[in-house]
Amino acid sequence: MATQLANIETATGSTVSQWTEKARDAGKAKHGELLTWLKSEHGLTHGNANALAHAIRQNEAGGPSGADDLLAAQYHGRKAALQPIHDHLVSLACGLGDDVEVVVQKTGVSLRRKRQFALLEVPSAQRVRLGLNLKSAEPTERLRATGGMCTHSVDLPDLEAVDGEVAGWLSAAYEKAG
Repeated sequence: MATQLANIETATGSTVSQWTEKARDAGKAKHGELLTWLKSEHGLTHGNANALAHAIRQNEAGGPSGADDLLAAQYHGRKAALQPIHDHLVSLACGLGDDVEVVVQKTGVSLRRKRQFALLEVPSAQRVRLGLNLKSAEPTERLRATGGMCTHSVDLPDLEAVDGEVAGWLSAAYEKAG
């Protein structure tokens, strides 16, 4: 995310702080408004507009603006021991193709292609929850059907739980998002 924002600053000649001021002057505050404005009036691609919109909203909220800060907030205290699970899942996802976008948000990390295919969350200090968009997959004892943006989820209490089965589900979700 930091690299993407630096590239946006280089390409547009404006920093995130300057974009925040421009958005405020234009009366754009909601994510969807920012996204449309950045794409239609400033010619940004969807991925860059989305990243910049998130950064602008973080600046306006006065919260952590960088992906590193957001990620550190998710994996603080007793949850810090779970970060290797997160890092391994992100590595697996990025290995699926060069079109994987990793978007760190306040409460989770979205893995996207043309659309979101997975979501990493840390609901407790005992597990990382991997949400997957696998509409046609049958639930199993491990892979539970869920509601919301992700159709299924699997809880991963340790690094050993990220096995071939989990990698297969992640790959299938990535393929469906293309």
